[in-house]
Amino acid sequence: MENATDTTRSRRDPSDRNALERLEAAHERLDAAAAAIEDAGGESTVESGAQAYRNAAKLLEDYAEKASGSGRETFKHYIQLEGQFSTLVEQLPEDLPQRGAFETAFDHIDKRRLNERDFERAEDALDPASEVAALIDEREAAQAELTAARRAASSRLEALEREIERHERLVDLGDADLEAPVDRLSEPITGYNEAVRDAFETFFYDVSARELFALLERSRHHPFVPFERPPEELRTYVTETDAGEHTIPQLLEYADFSRSKLAHHVDDPDQLKRRIATRRTYLERLDAEPLCLPWPPEDAVTLRYRVRDVRPLAERVGGQDLVDRLRAVREVSRDPDYDRLQTAAQAVEQLSDDERRRLAAGTVEDDLESLRRERTRLETLLEQ
Repeated sequence: MENATDTTRSRRDPSDRNALERLEAAHERLDAAAAAIEDAGGESTVESGAQAYRNAAKLLEDYAEKASGSGRETFKHYIQLEGQFSTLVEQLPEDLPQRGAFETAFDHIDKRRLNERDFERAEDALDPASEVAALIDEREAAQAELTAARRAASSRLEALEREIERHERLVDLGDADLEAPVDRLSEPITGYNEAVRDAFETFFYDVSARELFALLERSRHHPFVPFERPPEELRTYVTETDAGEHTIPQLLEYADFSRSKLAHHVDDPDQLKRRIATRRTYLERLDAEPLCLPWPPEDAVTLRYRVRDVRPLAERVGGQDLVDRLRAVREVSRDPDYDRLQTAAQAVEQLSDDERRRLAAGTVEDDLESLRRERTRLETLLEQ
């Protein structure tokens, strides 16, 4: 059985528990705080007692030094304290359970001369009222903890959705036919990717920077070809000056020339150095990857959309050969066995040895059910 110390520790260090346990505990804590207030006389009674305690404690704290001892100024402060405390007690509801504590506290300061011990006795007399005020403090702390626990639970719920989706995918891959002839998919896709990489390298070295940038600009209308388009000042420089007639490799080489040597190749050596040298990383990073097809492959419909989107740009880079290779990929996407082959390809590529062992042992399915139960419980608690 959990003792009081354990309960306090769990409240102070909620990070030791997961989000579900924390949210459950926060609901229980708030329910317990509300029940304690009800047992102590209800909301209105406890609020009245708590506010009266805070006012009384503040008076004692404010006058503890000013009204202790002797002297004209001290006596003036004593009169103020007695008057304010007397008014506070008189205004208390007759049926307030803690009224006697306030009256006893007043008795300890209702004398012509006060000392430090009198204030201590008055504070001790207020202990029953302080316990009522602590009920309100506990409820506020419980509400704050519930708010924090709900935020943590919402974050956990988002993570759970991702985990559940991943486990569901693993289960699907676990049903794959690992002996399926995935080469029927891999051969045309891999063949195209190798060919487009070779073609792009040739294109990169052979065509002018202006022509290459025209291809990159055209890709903005092709969502399946995510080329990073050039910065505006570089695009303008290549399209509007004589430098754009050179290839990218030539421009990168020129950027290392001295200004006197570079003057034989372009009209404005300084401008070339500013525009090309500062964008060397971007230019050197240009390659055929945006034109390649993913492996493992996508679903058949997406693959066909991708092939159609890539085709005009691939044709500009590599001509009819790439068009024919893309046509072969499109044809294989219509294979009646495509879904089975695609799932097998993904399983072979994506499943680790550990995941295969877990699938064989059934632990992935067990974990999935556990995650779903946690999600359901979190959703229920978050609705409360």
